[in-house]
Amino acid sequence: MATVGTGHNVKVHYKGTLADGTEFDNSRSHGGTLDFQVGSGQLIKGFDQAVRGMGVGEVKTVTLKPSDAYGVTDPSAIVEVPKSVFAPDTNFVVGNTVQGTSPTGQPVTAKISSLNEETVILDHNHPLAGQELTFEIELIETDSD
Repeated sequence: MATVGTGHNVKVHYKGTLADGTEFDNSRSHGGTLDFQVGSGQLIKGFDQAVRGMGVGEVKTVTLKPSDAYGVTDPSAIVEVPKSVFAPDTNFVVGNTVQGTSPTGQPVTAKISSLNEETVILDHNHPLAGQELTFEIELIETDSD
């Protein structure tokens, strides 16, 4: 049986869960496989590495440390900003996501982590940063010989 290696194009189904078992993503709920080229940098490092060596039809479960997934939480990505930089009708709710533009014009997304009278604390870390993630991966197809 041929196995997957760097440069191979693959199609996989996967289910991602958090340490408490909560499902955060599932390819089947998206209606199709996840298609990517192994080693291209398209996916998080640990997922890409987990597919290497798999054969068609194989199912594998892997648990990734934050450093192999979305990284550790970066304290410098948590910032306090004045509420005045937002539109006057902004409804600030802890846990909600806000979108805006950086000083250099780049789009940014952040989660409201706390509120004060005049300021809001925004967390710009990826929502899954700092979390251990478990993936069940099924290799559906590959172009490996």
